[in-house]
Amino acid sequence: MTVVSLIGGLAALLTTAAFVPQAYKSIRYRDTASLSLATFSMLLAGTLLWLIYGYCIGDLPIIVANAVTASLAGLIFLLKLQAVYRARR
Repeated sequence: MTVVSLIGGLAALLTTAAFVPQAYKSIRYRDTASLSLATFSMLLAGTLLWLIYGYCIGDLPIIVANAVTASLAGLIFLLKLQAVYRARR
């Protein structure tokens, strides 16, 4: 394993791990009131594009990190949409 691969793996681990506490709190308490729908829309789109990019170049750290982050961001995005829908009813 090269130094560049180690740096990529560590970067993927840290950026994904940094997102986990927010995802945990949002999912556990079903509270997304303070979260921006626009931010999570862009985060979800960005992580899905990174996932596609990682797949295209065959880079496992990019694929794994963005698959996890996209899953968590997608869940929060759906919770946020649900909250917005309920607030409008």
